[in-house]
Amino acid sequence: MGALARALLLPLLAQWLLRFAAALAPAPFTLPLQVAAATGRGAAPTPGPGPPAKPRADGLAFALEPSGGAANFLAMVDNLQGDSGRGYYLEVLIGTPPQKLQILVDTGSSNFAVAGAPHSYIDSYFDTKRSSTYHPKGFDVTVKYTQGSWTGLVGEDIITIPKGFNRSFVVNVATIFESENFFLPGIKWNGILGLAYAALAKPSSSLETFFDSLVTQAEIPNVFSMQMCGAGIPVAGSGTNGGSLVLGGIEPSLYKGDIWYTPIKEEWYYQIEILKLEIGGQSLNLDCREYNADKAIVDSGTTLLRLPQKVFNAVVEAVARTSLIPEFSDGFWTGSQLACWTNSETPWSYFPKISIYLRDENSSRSFRITILPQLYIQPMMGAGLNYECYRFGISPSMNALVIGATVMEGFYVVFDRARKRVGFAASPCAGTLKVLFFILASVCAWYSGYLLAELIPDVPLSSAADSIRSFGDRLVLTAPTPKRQKCDHWTSCPPNTYAYRLLSGGGRNKYAKICFEDKL
Repeated sequence: MGALARALLLPLLAQWLLRFAAALAPAPFTLPLQVAAATGRGAAPTPGPGPPAKPRADGLAFALEPSGGAANFLAMVDNLQGDSGRGYYLEVLIGTPPQKLQILVDTGSSNFAVAGAPHSYIDSYFDTKRSSTYHPKGFDVTVKYTQGSWTGLVGEDIITIPKGFNRSFVVNVATIFESENFFLPGIKWNGILGLAYAALAKPSSSLETFFDSLVTQAEIPNVFSMQMCGAGIPVAGSGTNGGSLVLGGIEPSLYKGDIWYTPIKEEWYYQIEILKLEIGGQSLNLDCREYNADKAIVDSGTTLLRLPQKVFNAVVEAVARTSLIPEFSDGFWTGSQLACWTNSETPWSYFPKISIYLRDENSSRSFRITILPQLYIQPMMGAGLNYECYRFGISPSMNALVIGATVMEGFYVVFDRARKRVGFAASPCAGTLKVLFFILASVCAWYSGYLLAELIPDVPLSSAADSIRSFGDRLVLTAPTPKRQKCDHWTSCPPNTYAYRLLSGGGRNKYAKICFEDKL
């Protein structure tokens, strides 16, 4: 689960702090950060140069090709909710009669556990006494994470995943009766689904994991893939984001371009090999052993990009040196303070890109995943009306290098256990498309027809709205409340572009139209 436990709610910062902000110079000011939680925003990083490894059908099942078994892969699209700070969770039905729970998806652990008793921070739990199909196994299990732990009774029961499977399965489940810093304020889940290998399962690897049971009973390929669509909405907001967990295959509509694969070094965590890091195109010039000395893993249950202390120090020094901000409080880099700008400013142009080079399946080659500032300089909720505040989305680690949810939100990530590899592809829901026509949401009213738009090339879509999510050939837009003015109509897009309707969500037949350079 990693650093997820320390990244939850950001309380509203006192208004009197903001009264003095107007007297400050244009450079950002900092405010105390009491609890850290954020997501990236804006354009997604894309895999870098090098020959890509093409996705192949052998060993994988494409979601658009029905497996012929119990799984309905297309139904798994958009089956997640959440964000990087509070976690992404999946609806699961447990027991007979079924009890509905929301389960955190965690690729950094291997136990399936649910709340087995009431807790002040959760709204429901699994009552084993109400399930006629629950069978206890007669022993307890304790699982400890980087922060937080729980103890539960191990048993087995039937589960159903409503979005994706038309039958039930028998799995091992721990019912949590004691926990510390595990269920925290603001979370919307009441259990955890560990999707790592059996080697991490507690009390021992002999306890069959949830996914191993699913592969056997549902007869699906030993692969799953994730798309997390939290980039663009500050954590601790009132809304929820979406995402997809495809169990048993990959879904072509959830990524753009090629999937680039790196080998899994050891089957416990999803351990991969980092070759080097670049900041603004300049290598850190560290020995690759610094990145992999303990391990380098891909973990959806960890919030941030976590780096070993020596690597973290080098990254901070390089980012500070190459940014366009002459002085920055140390508290910003350590995560104890926020940096704030007026709402008319966005800070991302001040910061460099970060590139992580991974070993390719062909050991003589490598490829890179590039993390734009929009992902690691993260917007926060609650600072005030006239200011938007940001946190540094990278933190030090005592041991492992962890590619957490903040980075994963920029990619479609394939965990191909059958071939011992992890794949990365650009995620459409992270806003990678170039916008040719920008909706003036602050000027035009939603009405039956199209909205006024003006030509502003290369504006990230997230600049036009609070959030953007992709559903095949339909985009759903959530925009700021507009002024009530009638808008002109656009009847066609420019040559060599593609038109899509945007659902405004305000009533019947209320659509906007937007033109993209790229076809979805």
